[in-house]
Amino acid sequence: MRLQLILPHVIPTEIQVPTVCPYKGCEGKHFQFHQAVEKPLQDTRYSQVEAHRYECLRCHRTFRVYPRGVSRAQKSLRVKGLAVMLYLLGLSYGAVSLAMDALGVYLCKSRVYDAVQAVAERVPGLRREKVFGGLKTPALGGDLTSVKVNGQWLTLGLTVDDTSGMVLTVDGLDGEDTETLRAWMEPIAEAVEARIVVTDDADAFKTVTSELGLEQQVCKGHVKRNTESLIEDLQTSVATDSDGSLAAAGIVPEQAVADLERLAELIRTRRPEDVGELAEMHLRYIDATPPSAGDKATIAYRLRLLFLDRWNLWPRLTRYRTWQGPNGETIDGTNNGAERAIGWWIKERYRTMRGYKRAKSAVNVSRLLAWCGNHLDRDGADLSLLIA
Repeated sequence: MRLQLILPHVIPTEIQVPTVCPYKGCEGKHFQFHQAVEKPLQDTRYSQVEAHRYECLRCHRTFRVYPRGVSRAQKSLRVKGLAVMLYLLGLSYGAVSLAMDALGVYLCKSRVYDAVQAVAERVPGLRREKVFGGLKTPALGGDLTSVKVNGQWLTLGLTVDDTSGMVLTVDGLDGEDTETLRAWMEPIAEAVEARIVVTDDADAFKTVTSELGLEQQVCKGHVKRNTESLIEDLQTSVATDSDGSLAAAGIVPEQAVADLERLAELIRTRRPEDVGELAEMHLRYIDATPPSAGDKATIAYRLRLLFLDRWNLWPRLTRYRTWQGPNGETIDGTNNGAERAIGWWIKERYRTMRGYKRAKSAVNVSRLLAWCGNHLDRDGADLSLLIA
């Protein structure tokens, strides 16, 4: 996990003149300086600062204006920002409290928790209903992961701009079924004006992209590993025709072994024009009979299904070879962007924990980390924008 955070500064001499009355119902814009007052402050550097009191010439009520980095609270914004930073770097709430005490500014773990949650609530965007920064991308990457909340698994869905890896949304989901995934992904795809969706090999994602009328690229890495594992599992049984099903379908074991070796080669090269060869392989095993209820599939029938699946999958697997966005954007054929974001902004922090206590906390903290990560290539994540 890489983070570049900018903490709020405390500048006692920087006090802005008010421009609007803070009282509800009053829209006064003219004020008279009333007096300067001392404000005790818990900060790593200052024990007190000067605040200014102004009188609104419309409602005649007075209010305080504080220096930069100071609010009505006893703790400075710098202290709160430091506590949030330590938590995001992996310390527990209790450990952050101890660290703050060692720095001379005590903050109990409950207040640390409040500071982290308050900042996370203010993260702009990163919600299904409001994509980060209002960004547009023709290539939307999506993936799911799970974290424990009070001993129960919570599904989190994360989407990225697959051309840049920038996180667009992080949401808590009720499950991983097709209906849930469509309700989650449809408004996001519409908001970013996506033309293609990049995912892993899960069947639910295939159904959702088809229903939404979007192109799909299935992660070539997932398919390659899964296919190689299946080939390794089948090779010995195929070579000996252990159940006699190949002979029953009129296929010699040598042909089946050669077909598996050829499939392994096709999966490595992933050329769109090889789709016809996969069709031929499938048709070669078309006479393999499906198993009866309660019986296991025969070797020949497993090969029939394997070649059929890869034949059907081929356009989704090789689309990256020819796909281009409206401005020449390209994709690499993997969902590494989404997986990398999950690893950095969800799993890396989660590994140091025994689980979250609330589902809302799991979503909020993940969004906060992703928001910080989105600013790595900029000047850094300015926590002062979120801390009040």
